[in-house]
Amino acid sequence: MSEQIRILVIDDDEPGRQVMELLLKKAGYAALSAGDGAGGIALVKEGRADLVLVDLFLPDRSGIEILREIRQVAPELEVVVITGHASAETAVQAMKEGAFDYITKPVNFEELKIVIAKAREKQRLTLENVYLRKQLQARFEFKNIIGNSPAMQRVFERMQRIAKTDSTVMILGESGTGKELVARALHYNGRRKSHPFVAVNCGAIPETLLESELFGHAKGAFTGAVRDKVGKFEAANHGTIFLDEIGTMPMQLQSKLLRVLQEQEVERVGGTKTIKLDVRVISATNADLEEQVRLGSFREDLYYRLNVIPVNLPPLRERREDLLPLVSHFMEKFCRLMGRPVMTIGKSALDALERYRWPGNVRELENLVERLTALTEHDLIAVDDLPGEMVEALQPQQGICLELSPDGIDLPGALEELERKLIVKALQMSGNVKARAAILLGLNRTTLVEKMKRLGIS
Repeated sequence: MSEQIRILVIDDDEPGRQVMELLLKKAGYAALSAGDGAGGIALVKEGRADLVLVDLFLPDRSGIEILREIRQVAPELEVVVITGHASAETAVQAMKEGAFDYITKPVNFEELKIVIAKAREKQRLTLENVYLRKQLQARFEFKNIIGNSPAMQRVFERMQRIAKTDSTVMILGESGTGKELVARALHYNGRRKSHPFVAVNCGAIPETLLESELFGHAKGAFTGAVRDKVGKFEAANHGTIFLDEIGTMPMQLQSKLLRVLQEQEVERVGGTKTIKLDVRVISATNADLEEQVRLGSFREDLYYRLNVIPVNLPPLRERREDLLPLVSHFMEKFCRLMGRPVMTIGKSALDALERYRWPGNVRELENLVERLTALTEHDLIAVDDLPGEMVEALQPQQGICLELSPDGIDLPGALEELERKLIVKALQMSGNVKARAAILLGLNRTTLVEKMKRLGIS
């Protein structure tokens, strides 16, 4: 074997122990042994074993006690209990204490080899999961989220404060600003990081299926429910559930979600059993939920239950200082994936990107860089390589021309009338959604509402 598995045998039967060592070595394992519990635990503490075979009855302590000590000292080790005094009670107790399996004497060595192989496979999967989880945690560290602009620094400061809490969070921002990235960062930098993170896009699941997806269903609850199904909330127990596009959730389901949040328990569709939960909830939306509450399409009590701590993600046009670092990051990523030298971007092309409004935000930028990396033959991105709408951003913008007569002008009145016209135009373009109109005008929504009241715009 290229890498010998070290198997520790703990047994006070010296002849039997020696035979077991010989058989293990002949099978290609690296075997070592101890005649009592103290000696075996000492070898485990020294890190000299990959798997342990322990007799259930030893002179200084029982195999169950040794099993408990091993679970404390080296929880990643699998332990197989071996005894000549078989009983259902001891087998059940050994398994409850964390033994991988239970074998009786005289040992069938071929059977034991199968058990060892299964135990090692379980160890491999466990270590692989630990490795992948560490990789995820490293990927979503706050330092790996790109953002040096003042707007993003304020977001980071808030994330640092709330990551270690279990408070319910609502992430607000336009499409493509990275709401799920922030949700994952909050999870993997918090105390629940070793537990599941479950993401649900409420807008992508048909209304008829969303309840079952969230809360699960019992067998026979409806046509096609041939077995019990665990819902997303149950799957996220002790971890975090991320409810994206929460504003699209139908009213009927909003009331059920409110009850789950209030009671911290769920009942599967068609079921009668109440399942207690310990789940942190992070939601996200690009909709104006305050407006939806006012219009009656979103429950006010649910809104306040979800919006305990809001995190507002700025659109890319409000954090232009981050544009070049983001372009460089995405370019390095896609060049590596496509196996080509790292590309650079010319000044004129960068100027065009900085003047563009980025309605799709960071996601639009990432898609653009991937397309440029795939299609551009040279290693320098020039302005001619950009899409037409981005090249147009370099064209001089026409200003507003006002005639000044010899009799003068009522400047405050003219500015007020211009402001009214622009607000009305923005409302028309946004379908009377104030949040979108505010974005078009470069204002906060509250500022826009105040201006509308002052100007008498309904």
